[in-house]
Amino acid sequence: MATDAALPDLATLRAAFPALASGTAFLENAGGSQVPACVADAMHAYLTQTYVQLGAGYPLSRRCTATVDEAHAFARLFVNARRGQAILGSSTTALLNLLASCYAQVLRPGQEIILAETGHEANLGCWKRLEKQGIVIRWWPVDPATYTCTLAGLRALLGQRTALVALPHVSNLLGGIADLPAVVALAHEAGARVVADGVAYAPHRAIDVDAWDVDWYVYSTYKVFGPHMAVLYGRDDALSELPGPNHDFIPRDDLPYQFEPGGANHEGCAGLLALGEYLKLLAGADAGAPCTRAVVERAFAHAAALEQPLTARLLAYLGGKPGVRVIGPTVADEARVGTISFTHDRLSAREIVAAVDDSGVAIRHGHMYAYRLCQRLGVPVEDGVVRASFVHYNTPAEVERLIGVFDGIL
Repeated sequence: MATDAALPDLATLRAAFPALASGTAFLENAGGSQVPACVADAMHAYLTQTYVQLGAGYPLSRRCTATVDEAHAFARLFVNARRGQAILGSSTTALLNLLASCYAQVLRPGQEIILAETGHEANLGCWKRLEKQGIVIRWWPVDPATYTCTLAGLRALLGQRTALVALPHVSNLLGGIADLPAVVALAHEAGARVVADGVAYAPHRAIDVDAWDVDWYVYSTYKVFGPHMAVLYGRDDALSELPGPNHDFIPRDDLPYQFEPGGANHEGCAGLLALGEYLKLLAGADAGAPCTRAVVERAFAHAAALEQPLTARLLAYLGGKPGVRVIGPTVADEARVGTISFTHDRLSAREIVAAVDDSGVAIRHGHMYAYRLCQRLGVPVEDGVVRASFVHYNTPAEVERLIGVFDGIL
């Protein structure tokens, strides 16, 4: 591992992303990040050189099988899955629907699922549909003053009938980081499992499912500099309680394949595996060394340090603008990521973003699939919020470009 002095500068990191040379300021990263060339190149190489089916005995098939196996191993490393499996799927929404369909076979009428009002619909709708079979949905309310679902509020909802607690680690609208270990501890004390949506957390901090003791954790790889896929971590004991959705003749202990009907996207696996090369660059590690857990942690520590001043700058600007309401924490500290939403008391979110669209700065407006949260906060769902979202490859100059455009609007 390199020393602190060897951490790469921002220009070096940006050079790894071909799209960043276009001149567009990509400030809508919460919707999907750009990919480094190593990821795109690996997917291209797979499709043009090794596009065969897995599991056969000839050398090319063995090579492809190894790529998919190694991608699963990388995903386990990425989330620090010491006691579970990494299931690969097409999207977070698809994986959570798969998980809910598995739970539908084992939950009994009268059991309860607690849903955080701060959640993305991907981790709400799939569970709400279980009401049709007698599962009771209990809502964990958000405090409109603090934009948090409090631990006291959760404690009041937990009971002997609680089967699951579903929450976002970070709301993709609010940007604040929930105290996931504390939530897990409370839920486990009541005998419940926890399903955490890490989509808005994963681009900004290192995931550590082992330290958090969480049962299920899901994130989208296309929002973390990778291919359009997603990863669902399942702890071994949680997985053992569920029937997998794959073919009946596949052994119950054939994991994660039992939870990957049709198999994982093969070229996507090649791209996901190649992300390790970029993480080594971000961490300042030797390019010839393996991508270890220490590399992952160091890479995201560097990413967080690069993002923090960008978040602080935009929050400070918005905080000084009359009529602006920041929806979420207003302090750029360790408990916040660079996803910033706001509304204006005179201009609609649609009007503001339309005025930005042709400036070469990419942001967006909408309810961001946090439909219930917008309703709870009094945000019109048809219009939603204005959202700008940073990751580590964004620059102070890009933030100033955005502020310059806002100055002509707000």
